[in-house]
Amino acid sequence: MKVVILGCGRVGATLAMKMEEVGHKVTVIDISNDSFRRLDPKFRGVKILGNGVDEETLRRAGIETADAFAAVTNGDNRNIMASQIAKEIFHVQKVVCRIYDPIRQGTYKLLGLEAISPTIIGANMLFDAIIGIQRSS
Repeated sequence: MKVVILGCGRVGATLAMKMEEVGHKVTVIDISNDSFRRLDPKFRGVKILGNGVDEETLRRAGIETADAFAAVTNGDNRNIMASQIAKEIFHVQKVVCRIYDPIRQGTYKLLGLEAISPTIIGANMLFDAIIGIQRSS
């Protein structure tokens, strides 16, 4: 599978390495060249310096032949816009975006974007941990 990842922060770099380890072709886009230092030195994928909401940058990353696209920058708006471009303009089959705002995550899910909110996931894990502590007392 050919995967394009927008954002090379901790999540993007970890995702890129995991995808590559299981044999996928990975391209990572980030606006900061320093971000690529988060990738393991063994990373063999492609690194593209540029703005992930720019169609030309996405083309350089190979979006036109990508099987999957993940937008995991720190900006909800950027992730949403890039995901919509990947899905609607380039017709990428699997598009996933990280959305911190739980309200927006639900809205974009209704619009057909696969949106994952670490805020909701974290809150649920903390809730379970707290409830679990109370049950064992």
